[in-house]
Amino acid sequence: MNSEINLVEKNKIGADKWVKLICGASNEDIVSIEDLCAIYSVAGVDYIDVAAEQSIVLAARAGITWAKEVCGASPGLMISISDGKDIHFRKAKFDPLKCPSNCSRPCEKICPTSAIDFSGVREKKCYGCGRCINSCPLNLISEYDYNLSNNDLPETLKKIKPDAVEIHTEINRIDSFIKVANLIKNSDIKLKKISVSCGLNQSQKKPIDLSKALWERYEILLEHNVPLVWQLDGRPMSGDIGATTGKDTVKLWKNIGSQLPPGLIQLAGGTNGKTHEFLELNNFPDGIAFGSYARKIIQPLIEYANQNNKKLYEYPEKMALAIKKAKNLLKPWKIS
Repeated sequence: MNSEINLVEKNKIGADKWVKLICGASNEDIVSIEDLCAIYSVAGVDYIDVAAEQSIVLAARAGITWAKEVCGASPGLMISISDGKDIHFRKAKFDPLKCPSNCSRPCEKICPTSAIDFSGVREKKCYGCGRCINSCPLNLISEYDYNLSNNDLPETLKKIKPDAVEIHTEINRIDSFIKVANLIKNSDIKLKKISVSCGLNQSQKKPIDLSKALWERYEILLEHNVPLVWQLDGRPMSGDIGATTGKDTVKLWKNIGSQLPPGLIQLAGGTNGKTHEFLELNNFPDGIAFGSYARKIIQPLIEYANQNNKKLYEYPEKMALAIKKAKNLLKPWKIS
């Protein structure tokens, strides 16, 4: 389906969708995050989702402030947390001294953020996609958890004061979800939105199981009296791999979209510039979140600036190109 025709048809019915930029729940690349937030704020995202760490939030707000001064854009800031072990909250590691000298270094070639070099994994650049783990012919690469202790959550919320929180969960983790929901409530932080991210990562589960799990969480979150967002995580952290990766989340949306609790419904996990082409014109969700693909199309420009110890917006022509790329990604979802 031609994306330009799709855009024209959507505009006829007045569609203007919620769009979120996902910077990565374990992404600590502060310099890149500031540039990404500046670029996608100007492009028109509604929210930006970052790791729940104060220095990262400060970088994100610096980028948003730049965009506000340039064009008045000021998206909300969301932090990601989890109620248990989650692939979005991990990093890779290996001992480079164990690598054979004649290794072709497939891990370095496959890493989407250039986080791997001869010193190993540069922790701050790794966002836990896991592609390097399976690429190593000697199985030298492992993963470790990178996650905020939920016991520290109330204090973190008070320090950061985010506009919204996203809780990553799994279908069977109801007790730990209740605990996290209570910690958020007892923090006395006034949130504008609470988002719940869940998918069918457990192969034995069916769409009806996910629908039931989200309704259970709806009942838990009702007493928060905050607008809710339901993020359907199709194929986590894969949008930059290929055009068809968004099919999983579109399929999930088609299967249970009408069975979800009240709130905004957002596609994520494998989403990219082609995802809208797999949707029916009269059956779009409320919005979409872009993560790895959104970062990939901008990263070469950011790396250019970083190599010269500058922010990307210190290069007006390259910044303009980055904003154009970001706007093209958002174009099928935004009227303006």
